[in-house]
Amino acid sequence: MKHLVDLDEAALSAARTALGTSSIKETVNRALQQISHSPSEDEISAALSTLATVPSDVREQAWR
Repeated sequence: MKHLVDLDEAALSAARTALGTSSIKETVNRALQQISHSPSEDEISAALSTLATVPSDVREQAWR
């Protein structure tokens, strides 16, 4: 399916550089794929809350 959208050229250029892509289609699709696989703020907050309940000696051992 095709979509007609106005893109911020500076943001597109920055995304191309960051993603290492060469075409608009590749850049937009890669960016959409990456963001759809990223954890939400709520998921990150829940994970950090869980980590905060773990005793510090257990956390220290996990990093070794």
